[in-house]
This record gives sequence, structure tokens and C-alpha cells, in this order.
Amino acid sequence: MAQSHYDVIVLGAGASGLMLAALAAARGRQVLVLEKANKIGKKILMSGGGKCNFTNLDVEANHYISNNPHFVISALSRYSNWDFIGMVCEYGIAYEERKHGQLFTLHGAKEILQMLLDECEKTGRVTIKTQAEVTSVNVNTENIYQISTAQGQFQTSSLVVATGGLSIPTLGGSGFGYQLAEQFGHHVYPTRAGLVPFTFSDQFKQVTTRLSGNALDVVLENDQAAFQEALLFTHRGLSGPSALQLSNYWQIGQSFKINFLPQHELIDWLKAKKSSQPKVLIRTLLAELMPKSIVLELQQLIWSQYADIAIGQLSDETLIQIATQLHNFEVKPSGTEGYRTAEVTLGGVDTTQVSSKTMESKLQTGLYFVGEVLDVTGHLGGYNFQWAWSSAYAAAQYV
Repeated sequence: MAQSHYDVIVLGAGASGLMLAALAAARGRQVLVLEKANKIGKKILMSGGGKCNFTNLDVEANHYISNNPHFVISALSRYSNWDFIGMVCEYGIAYEERKHGQLFTLHGAKEILQMLLDECEKTGRVTIKTQAEVTSVNVNTENIYQISTAQGQFQTSSLVVATGGLSIPTLGGSGFGYQLAEQFGHHVYPTRAGLVPFTFSDQFKQVTTRLSGNALDVVLENDQAAFQEALLFTHRGLSGPSALQLSNYWQIGQSFKINFLPQHELIDWLKAKKSSQPKVLIRTLLAELMPKSIVLELQQLIWSQYADIAIGQLSDETLIQIATQLHNFEVKPSGTEGYRTAEVTLGGVDTTQVSSKTMESKLQTGLYFVGEVLDVTGHLGGYNFQWAWSSAYAAAQYV
């Protein structure tokens, strides 16, 4: 008869689930991984444009958003970015550093997934079942969990919730982990899409549509945060690293500012041009600093009444107004593209009810939470993967 009792059962065969399975098996535990999708590690494979931004050279607690910001410190210090980089090197996986310390594989995310699978297979103690959607979870007085799935019933004394969040439902994202947490009395913070492009419904939408495909290094800023990175115009709105980063700090109904030329002190630059090239139009001058198509759209929005007046004819006060607008251009998104394209889910299982040392529930013995299901969201740049590795390591020592 097929085995039905395991030392550890992991719900979800994503980054944190596979990492935990491999590490727990290395401690001699018999592990079953249950994945509802037909394939494992789907999100790993598509991440970073298929190149998997697996960690970052600079990982600190301030790269994470949580209602309990100190929660991440313990796990990140016990299994650091350097520990994971060490494993990547052991496997001979070639990688490159991109800007802001981001590390990507050179030959594709499949190498990271294969490494995790090899780690699972090394011990012969990990069983992975796909298309094994969980229909119910119950626990008895001895804290033995009974898990009913499409592939039968299984029991364990250590149940690990590594189900991820709601982002990209086509890759298996679901709210099952949140429901399970609530079943056992846990508070779950409201969830919303994070690291996600902005959409617009006002006249600015037509601007972004016309500029679709253009990118520019800008600063996006609101009361909570500011990010200087590339901004990409799309036919739906604004994307690119700066927009994705700021989306984690944005709520519906809020506006934010775009500094189109953060590297320049524009008022000084315009005044200098006024004396050196008085007969030239502002749009011609600004085309030295950014794509002409963007300049023409900004001209319509900011200085259309002076469009055909040479800079030498304009007062310093007018130049100050134009410069100020270019440095502080306010936009108000109607929303975001939502979970369909979001890289992460903000909110989740309240970490004050989970041990930062073991990832075990403080309310229910033998129940563990790792990865994205928790109320921990990293910035763009490999931080969410690092949280998956670190939280999995923490729990794997105790399951």
C-alpha cells in the first residue's frame, strides 16, 4: 500500500516549498510536497524574464515591507544571500550581476529549478505529487494533520504552508494558504497586487498609449517612498522598475510625482541655454536630454502656450514654472493591472502570530508558514526569492 504518513508535508512546489523539502530531507525527514498545478516551479521558470533574479548582493531588512518589519531579520541572517550564492556556485550555474546588485542566471531559470530538484532527489526522501489540490485539512488532538487531496489522504505532524500569494493566477497563485491560516485562527492582512504596472483612465492614458515602448530613467515619488529607475510607457499606463517598485507603496485614489530629469538641475540648465542659445525652442533643447517623442508629449502637457516661442523670449519665471513641472509632474493612476501581472502579493498571514525563529504558528503546533503567504513583501531585485530561501531554511531546521 502506498505511503500515507510523512514526517513533513509541504503545500506548494514553488521556491520556498522545494527549498524547504530539500533542507528538511537533508535532516533525515521523509517529505511529501503537494502541488495543485500540473507542473512544479512555474513562477521560478518565468521570473526575471526567464532568467530568474535569484537574489541580490545587498540584502537588508529595509528591502522588505511588512506590518511587523523586524520579523525578517532572524531568517535573513541565518540563511543569507551568500549562502544561496554558494549553492549556485557549487552547481556551476553561471550568473551575472545587473544594476542594483541583482543576480540573474546566464542560461535560464530552469537551472535554479533543476538545482532545487537535484537537492530534493539527493536524499531519496522527497516525494513530489502534482495535480494534488488539497480539498481539506484537519487536525486531531495529537496534532496529527489529515490532508485530503485529489490524490488521496495523507497525514503528518509538520504541515508547511508554502502556497504563495494571489499573483499571476495562471501560474498557480491562489488564496488557499490564507484560508488555511484563518481556519487555524490566524489573522490575515488584506491582500493586494504588488510590483505591478499602473493603469490610467484620464487623458494621461492617451499619452502613455502614444508613448508605448519608450523608456526613461526617472524618479517616481509619493509620501512614502521614492525610486530612481527606468520608467516604461505602455498602452495601458506606466511600467518598468520604478513603477513596479512604487506600486508597493501606493493605494487606490493616490497620486504620485514623476521627476523626468532627476540628473539635471533644470532651472539652471534652462537659464544657461537662454543666454547661450536664445533663438532655440525649449523642445529642441530638451531633446538633448530625452527622447523627442516624450518631449513633444510633455510640451502639450506643460508649456503648450510657449511651444513656438524661442527660449530667449521667455521670462525666468516662466522657465522656473516649466522646470518645476518637469521635476514634479503629478499623475493619478486609476488602478493597477492587478494580480494578472503582479510579481508579488502584499499583505498575508500576520507575522506577529508566527515565530521568526522557526516559522511555526504560535497558535497551532506543527503548522508552519514560509515564503510569500506571509505578510512579507520584498522590493524588486531578487528580494522575494531570498525571502523564500531564508524562510524555508528557518523552518526546515524545526519541521
